[in-house]
Amino acid sequence: MGFRNAFVALLITLLSLTFSPRVAAQAVWAVEKTFHIGGDGGWDYVTLDAKTRRLYVPRSTHTMVIDAESGETVADIPGQKHNHGVALVPDAGRGFISDGDGAIVIFDLKTNGVLGTVAAQPDADGIIFDKASGLVLVVSGDNGVLMSLKPDANPGTATIDPSIDLGGKPEFLASDGAGKVYINLVDKNEVAVVDIKARKVIARWPVAPGGAPVGMSIDIKNRRLFIGCRNPQKLIVMSTDDGKVLADLPIGAGVDATRFDGSQALASCRDGKLEVAGESAPGKLEILQTVATPVGARTMDVDAEMHKVFLATAEFEEPKPQSTGRPIAKPGTFMIVVVTRH
Repeated sequence: MGFRNAFVALLITLLSLTFSPRVAAQAVWAVEKTFHIGGDGGWDYVTLDAKTRRLYVPRSTHTMVIDAESGETVADIPGQKHNHGVALVPDAGRGFISDGDGAIVIFDLKTNGVLGTVAAQPDADGIIFDKASGLVLVVSGDNGVLMSLKPDANPGTATIDPSIDLGGKPEFLASDGAGKVYINLVDKNEVAVVDIKARKVIARWPVAPGGAPVGMSIDIKNRRLFIGCRNPQKLIVMSTDDGKVLADLPIGAGVDATRFDGSQALASCRDGKLEVAGESAPGKLEILQTVATPVGARTMDVDAEMHKVFLATAEFEEPKPQSTGRPIAKPGTFMIVVVTRH
């Protein structure tokens, strides 16, 4: 009888763990499929158009347009020198590519043809479309400024608006849809809060205990920022009301992007970890799951309605003994990895 009671107690314990909210949450995300795309060049920020099911992936000197369902290459937009990201403005029928060589490339969303190139400050990097102001926003890492451009500007004669000095090296940005934009300053370990209408920085919020903030996304409803930090390696959850750090969660190495899928935050890390964060109890934020992904899958975008994540990576050469540099991608092995929430 003693053995039977012990066995029953153990079984009850295991069942309670299996069906606890935290353990159940750990099983919902999984790699669904991988598209082997190929093509030349590196890669940076991935942008999804959820309505047209198109993925836009900068590949250094060209931007690939990929069907998110089949993995087929729909188009390849040429004419860049060191691209970083893509912003989409469907109402204007245009897309905008940030080129680190000092340009913003404008293209047609229907034909994928290049409409023109607008001169920008060097190291044009993170780029978004801010619906509240109706402006395409681009940060210059080297010059530490925020640039803006009207999406309906004449591609042949357009110029960027007077830049906003940020007082640090920006990486990525997010808008609250109500006139404020939040920008990671990677060298200052802080977030710059910009009032777009006033065109000035109105607050600076430290990301400690995180550092070297790069990834940035926002939960507008609950007024939270999700900031991916590389050193120390943290996912910082910050209030957009006052910059208070609500949680600092451990993540993998080499984070580059964070996204919010409507209920959970995700951080993609170069070391092959997709970290999933959410509430394990009301107001209690934790890492709920770590999804194993291929090494190098550091940039992504998310379909919040279908709960799918699209990550970019490639196959890598074996590191040489005592090598301290980044892994080298094998030519022609670029791929898109699709992770789905079940």
